[in-house]
Amino acid sequence: MKTSSLPPLPWPSRFIDVGPGRVHMLDTGIPSTPSNASDSGKGEREEAPPLLLLHGTPTWSFLYRHLLAGLADRHRVIAYDHLGFGRSDRPQDWGYRPRDHSRIVARIVDSLELEEVILGVHDFGGPIGLSWALDHVERVRGLVLFNTWMWSLEGTSAARMGRWLSGRIGRTLYRWNFSPRILLPLGFADRKRLSRETHRAYLDAFPDPASRHAPWIFARELAASGPWYQELWERREALSELPALLLWGMRDPAFGPSALARWEEALPGARIERLEDVGHFPQEEAPREVVRALREWLVSISDAQGE
Repeated sequence: MKTSSLPPLPWPSRFIDVGPGRVHMLDTGIPSTPSNASDSGKGEREEAPPLLLLHGTPTWSFLYRHLLAGLADRHRVIAYDHLGFGRSDRPQDWGYRPRDHSRIVARIVDSLELEEVILGVHDFGGPIGLSWALDHVERVRGLVLFNTWMWSLEGTSAARMGRWLSGRIGRTLYRWNFSPRILLPLGFADRKRLSRETHRAYLDAFPDPASRHAPWIFARELAASGPWYQELWERREALSELPALLLWGMRDPAFGPSALARWEEALPGARIERLEDVGHFPQEEAPREVVRALREWLVSISDAQGE
């Protein structure tokens, strides 16, 4: 399976062997370059921990390109592709369930020797990344949540869709690239914001039927992983005192205002940025607002933690 048609991105790219396969990641910014570490002088602030960004479906690290461009002058930013997505490997004999991906997070953090991180998650990246955070709260300096969840979806349209897509019809649709072709545009509040070039970058990440297995597993696991999501949600208090930023597209048809309300209760000290005319993909629909909010919040928590 070839991903050579994916658009080139202007940041250092690397691969890490995580056991089942190699994970591709983008890694840029301060203090990721050794020259910054050797700089000394007046007025230096303590280096902030890196921002580690996890995508969902049917996306890949390309989703975070505006954040890498807008934050790298002051922060180290790392975005990686889950196995089965983007430029990462697609091992045949692997599960691809969210809980399987969650075990990979620890291998990545340890391989990069990251003592602490600020964790950013979107869509399926939520339960995947937050599962690791729940087990390593002492290594998490902050949370950034974009339209995601961490609870059972039983009784919702998402779970019903997951059950329907888990069958033969759903498998056939996904082999036709249904997720980036149809579902991704439906997640936008204004589909005019999804340019042809951007849409192509997501379509080309799954160039043939065999490459589309991982997104189909995610669709199936909307319902099938419900008990695991609920186990995570019952542990949410462990995250309640962490600095958090909720960047929310309020016109998300899947995880809109009601999902945000759950997170507001679970993370009572969180700063909230409601993006009223934005759907499921704030990083694509409102990149300037997202970068602005993130820069301001990162400065605020750095100042607070430096006191």
